Amino acid sequence: MEGLRSLTLLLLLLLWPPETWEELAPDLSLPTKISRDPAVLHLGSGLGQKPVTVMAFNLSQVTRAISSFELRTWDPEGVIFYGDTNPKDDWFVLGLRGGRLEVQMYNLWARLTVGAGPRLDDGHWHQLEIKNQRDSVFLEVDGDEVLRLSQVSRPLAGTALPIMRIALGGLLFPPTDLHLPLNPALDGCLRRHIWLNQPGSAVPFSHPPQGACSLKAQPGTFFPPRAHTVFSLKDLPQPSVDPWTFSLELRLQFFGGSGGLLSLGILGNHSLLSLDLQDQILVLSAKLPQQIEMDSKSLPLSPGTVIQLELSLTRVAVSQGPHEVAFILPPLLLVSLLDLWTQPKGSLLLGVAPGETSSAFFCLDGLRVQGRELDVDEALSRSKNIWSHSCPGSLNNSTNTPH
Repeated sequence: MEGLRSLTLLLLLLLWPPETWEELAPDLSLPTKISRDPAVLHLGSGLGQKPVTVMAFNLSQVTRAISSFELRTWDPEGVIFYGDTNPKDDWFVLGLRGGRLEVQMYNLWARLTVGAGPRLDDGHWHQLEIKNQRDSVFLEVDGDEVLRLSQVSRPLAGTALPIMRIALGGLLFPPTDLHLPLNPALDGCLRRHIWLNQPGSAVPFSHPPQGACSLKAQPGTFFPPRAHTVFSLKDLPQPSVDPWTFSLELRLQFFGGSGGLLSLGILGNHSLLSLDLQDQILVLSAKLPQQIEMDSKSLPLSPGTVIQLELSLTRVAVSQGPHEVAFILPPLLLVSLLDLWTQPKGSLLLGVAPGETSSAFFCLDGLRVQGRELDVDEALSRSKNIWSHSCPGSLNNSTNTPH
């Protein structure tokens, strides 16, 4: 098949009451062509809260239930596509969990969740295929069958049902409606996609391809200027008790500019402790609750060296290799810092605080809190233009201001 294995998309269908067709039809636009052009679609454009694009297909014109695409990602978890004829009782999800494919299905014949195949979160392009034949679903990866489900459907091709929706990079119902919880956001790329074997059927892109899909992209988390992400301290690994300590490590790839790197404080209020980037200098600063600035401490940035921040009952320190700067904590500041872990809005913020200016842009090659690696998909909130699991290999005008 010209070097491209088909990925067959089977979404199992139940009879949809005719009176519901008109209700859903205004939200759908039937594609006229789906292109074989190898243009790349960035699934991360939708942040997992909404799909990147939603397509609708006239099933009376479907002769073979075959779909195909190629996928590339470093993200271990998220939704590749969702499909339904009715979101209440007939839907299908193909996603990743732990880097491996996972199918979740709900219809008259089957209600199941099953994982299959090798890990795909390796940054390489993989050919996927899924198809419906009679009562079965077949899933292939790079030409090898990795999953066969029997007695889980009826044939899709030739069905009298008028419309099937296919959403890329997100769900069309709340994530809580899944059989097993799954964070829908997927920083991944699709190309050479054909849906329901409709040649020429091209996805109506609502977002252009982004730099995260460049051939030079690498694993990491990219923060463009003015971007930020917020973690709730109560959701993070808690400080050690005896003695009380809190630590984090950053592996940073710095591109340039000046602005915030991280801060500890109350969400929506001032930060008590912050670490900023001033070109090639790290600046550690603290602020007393009365907004009284303490003297800042500077440390030259060493490319490729892990940045460590350690907070104890007596001091706060930032180090890179053998180089370190530190504050002795005044009692009033110490009490306020300790209180952050008891406050509902106590937060760790990465990037620039909302409302503040910043020209800094950088990639995090890793973030560990109390020894545990964090994923920005676990954050309380984040800017839309952050690439959660990819980083530009080089910067140009288009990458400095991501789509």
